[in-house]
Amino acid sequence: MALPERELKKLRGIALSIPGVKENATKLGTGWKVKGRLMACEAINRSAEANSLMACVSRDKRMRLMRERPDVFYLTDHYRPYDAVLVRLSRIDRDSLRKVLESSWRFVRKGA
Repeated sequence: MALPERELKKLRGIALSIPGVKENATKLGTGWKVKGRLMACEAINRSAEANSLMACVSRDKRMRLMRERPDVFYLTDHYRPYDAVLVRLSRIDRDSLRKVLESSWRFVRKGA
């Protein structure tokens, strides 16, 4: 379930503008890492909606995001055990997406 090129380009531009973030492309999809740890990636599990991003965040942050913007942030049973939230890219503006990726960067760096 590859992301459309325009979404991938937007994500790439934001993610790579964050200090220390490296892109990691595999045959399954594209992701972004910081200090070798996954920060965000295409949501490739079939349970995720098309054009979704998986961003690593604390479970508390995940609950806040889903409570504040259930139209944008969601979760499936597959992703529930992980420190992550799913993002509907078609429903999030660029500034909000940047904030989510920066939040993910801080979360991952803290654990690295």
